[in-house]
Amino acid sequence: MVEMKGIFRAAAFAAAFLCGEVWREIHHFCTVTYRIRSKKLNGTGEGIRLVFLSDLHNQSYGRGNERLLKKIREADPALILIGGDMLVGKRESSFRVALELVSGLAGQYPVYYANGNHEQRMKENPEHYQASYAEYKEKLESAGVHFLENASQELLCKTCRIRLNGLEIPEECYGHLKKHPIPDGAIEERLGKAKKEDYEILLAHNPAYMEEYLAWGADLVLSGHLHGGIVRFPGGVGAISPALSLFPRYSGDHYREGDQDIVVSKGLGVHTICVRLFNPAELIVLELGGDDGQR
Repeated sequence: MVEMKGIFRAAAFAAAFLCGEVWREIHHFCTVTYRIRSKKLNGTGEGIRLVFLSDLHNQSYGRGNERLLKKIREADPALILIGGDMLVGKRESSFRVALELVSGLAGQYPVYYANGNHEQRMKENPEHYQASYAEYKEKLESAGVHFLENASQELLCKTCRIRLNGLEIPEECYGHLKKHPIPDGAIEERLGKAKKEDYEILLAHNPAYMEEYLAWGADLVLSGHLHGGIVRFPGGVGAISPALSLFPRYSGDHYREGDQDIVVSKGLGVHTICVRLFNPAELIVLELGGDDGQR
C-alpha cells in the first residue's frame, strides 16, 4: 500500500511538471541563430542578417506582441522573411493580431511574406471564412509588405544576387494521413527555373516536400508548418506532423544536404493541438555569409 502511494505521488508530480512545462512553452519563445555559409554569398562582404518568422497563429507575446518585437529589434535584421500561417484560417477567426504585428514590422524593415496553408485556404475558399484574405493582404501591402505568392524578388547585396521565392503548393498537399505528390514540373511552372548564378532562397511552408524543393535548385529552403513535431525527443526528433505522420524527417532545425541548407522553424504559436513539450517556440535569426568565414 505504501509503495502504491509512492507511485501515485510520483505520477502526480510528473503530470504536474509536464503540464507546467507545456504551459511555459506555449507562453514563451526563444531566439535561435543559424549561420549559413555558401560560396555564392562571398560577395556579401560582412554578410547579411535576416529574421525568419513562421506559424505565429495569432499568438501574442505581451500587449501588441511587445516581447517579440523587442527581440526582433535586438537582432537588427536587414530584412524580415515570413514563412506563412501568421493567422488562423478558421471560419470565425480574426486576423487582427497578425495584421498588427506584420504591418508594424513593415514600418521598420523590408518584409517579404510567403503564405502558409492557413492564408492559402482563406484565399482560395473565401466563402468559408468570416475574415477576408483579400482585405488582410491589401492592408499589409498598403503598409509596405511584399507578398511572394508563387513569385520571386531579386535583391542585390553588394556584388551578390539573392533571389527570394515564395511557393504555394496545391492545397491537397496539406491533407492528413496520405502524402499527395506534387505534379512534375509544378515548382518550375510556378517560379520558373532556379538561377545558378543567384543565391536562391525558397520560402516553402510544408517541409514534407523537401526533396522536390532541393531538386528545383534552392540554395536555402525555409519552412515551418510542423510546429517542431509537437513533442520533441533527444536528438531533435519531432513526434508527429499535422498530416499525422510520425517522426517527420525535417521537424525543426538547421539541416545541410550537400551544398544546400534547410531551416525548418518550430514556429511561434500553436494551433489545433495546443501543446508544446521539450519544443519551445522560436524566433529564428539567419546570418548569411560567404565561405570566407566572415560573419
